[in-house]
Amino acid sequence: MNQPRPHSTPDPRDQVIGCAVSGAFPQWLSEAGGTLALTTYQAGKVGLIGWDGRQVTLLFRDFDKPMGLARDGSRLLLATRNQLFMFADAPLLANDFQEHRRGAYDALYLPRVAYFTGDLNVHDVAFGAEALWMVNTRFSCLASPSRDYNFVPQWRPPFVTATVPEDRCHLNGLAMAEGRPKFVTALGQSDAVGGWRSNKASGGVVVDVETNTVVLRGLSMPHSPRLHDGALWVLNSGAGELWRVDPATFRHDVVCTLPGYLRGLCLVGPFALVGLSMIRETHIFGGLPVQTRHPRLHCGVAVVDLRTGREVGRLDFTSGCTELFDVCFLPGVTRPMILHLGKDETQQAFTTPDFSYWLRPSALIPDPEPRG
Repeated sequence: MNQPRPHSTPDPRDQVIGCAVSGAFPQWLSEAGGTLALTTYQAGKVGLIGWDGRQVTLLFRDFDKPMGLARDGSRLLLATRNQLFMFADAPLLANDFQEHRRGAYDALYLPRVAYFTGDLNVHDVAFGAEALWMVNTRFSCLASPSRDYNFVPQWRPPFVTATVPEDRCHLNGLAMAEGRPKFVTALGQSDAVGGWRSNKASGGVVVDVETNTVVLRGLSMPHSPRLHDGALWVLNSGAGELWRVDPATFRHDVVCTLPGYLRGLCLVGPFALVGLSMIRETHIFGGLPVQTRHPRLHCGVAVVDLRTGREVGRLDFTSGCTELFDVCFLPGVTRPMILHLGKDETQQAFTTPDFSYWLRPSALIPDPEPRG
């Protein structure tokens, strides 16, 4: 049982998270052969939604403001409030994670590297061919973590004239191509401090990083650009729309409209996993088109068939979670566990390229000779 934290206001991490599934979400997840991972900075958790052979399972772990999440094989990259974490799967230890219930997990993600970035308000993150990438929203640039500095600036939009901590355009989304940044999204084409806010409902842009040009304008708070199957996919978040964009002509089609502020997109074959969030306060999120399209907004993850634009099914959060940031699909694992530095098991797990061990009290060899 969790003990209440000594805060004057309720901590969202103490709230019970409830959910409900609808449509063919359980069937899709069972047939997809993987796990849906998500981040909710509002609730302060990373969530893993899997399938145990009978039903949908949920596992949540506390992290400080988890945001961007990316996968590269057996590794995960996670942005938090002040750090960028890399995790690696320890499959040889996963089966024995619970000594009294062996086989409960088929993957175990352990923290391996942590970069201390400071509060950069990092949004999307990505594994690159030669470096790790993060969208440094506070400094309006793409950056890489460093062993010597908080970050190394790598690129900024052509309309931003200085790398300063002023969140001038609310740079947020990153699409990679062949291990390099290709497209980014920003909430406004602004070079003033917080200048994106004045035209947030229709001032969003997509920028081609390679050519350093704005290729799409007039979006409503766009997020989560992704390249998949020859197309650029973008969430026109403030309108609740998933767009398919031709990367040659930049003409777009609206694939579907969903009842939420969209944020977090992962493409899995002919399907899209789309994150939905409720609108929180109106100072930033007020006056968006999605608010007039639907009588009620939802928080959850929708599975969309890209061939038809039809919503196949959805996982809805009914309590404890109102906003998501990122979604990611982990193929080949259905019952994963993720650990942070505060868990005792993190200190008891030992892995090498050739073998792995649990160094637990039950595994220690008794010392027959008293020492003194």
